[in-house]
Amino acid sequence: MFALDIVVVVAILVVGLSIAWSTARVGISPTPSSGKAREAIIGLMADTGTGPVYDLGSGWGGLVIRLARKYPDRKIVGYEVSFVPWLVSVIFKKILGLPNLEIYKKNFLQVDLSGADVLVCFLHTDGMRQLAQKLTAGEGFNGFLISNYFALPSCQPEVSMRINDFYQSPIYCYRLGELQRVN
Repeated sequence: MFALDIVVVVAILVVGLSIAWSTARVGISPTPSSGKAREAIIGLMADTGTGPVYDLGSGWGGLVIRLARKYPDRKIVGYEVSFVPWLVSVIFKKILGLPNLEIYKKNFLQVDLSGADVLVCFLHTDGMRQLAQKLTAGEGFNGFLISNYFALPSCQPEVSMRINDFYQSPIYCYRLGELQRVN
């Protein structure tokens, strides 16, 4: 029993250090969207076409898995930098047999996002600032961005709503290629 205790403690330490390391690198821990936020995001996707959906910071896979199940004919792509949440989401993808779901251990700021029709995210203030810089850099975006809680700085959303949760969390929907700057 003593050896098993050591293995469990070491595993917990490795998982904790892995998450702490990626949190220090990107500035935020992998935080899942609430169920109400996921439902609001899925609701906003009703009129976004049938093309690929990219989750920028897919974390533990809660949203990308729901999207892949809800939209089996759409390509769903998740990007996550934290190893443990990425691994958990890959395992769930395999268990659930979701052929339309791809999950990459990559920083979305370093990949071409122009193939997406919809981008979804639950980032943080600095992450949204970096994403806004990427989106306005002229990489040929023409689709939607749906953001949980954090707005794109200096941009006007097409839709803004508050969900009925403890924080009255905002959800924003922007039409890419038509970002209206607000000064």
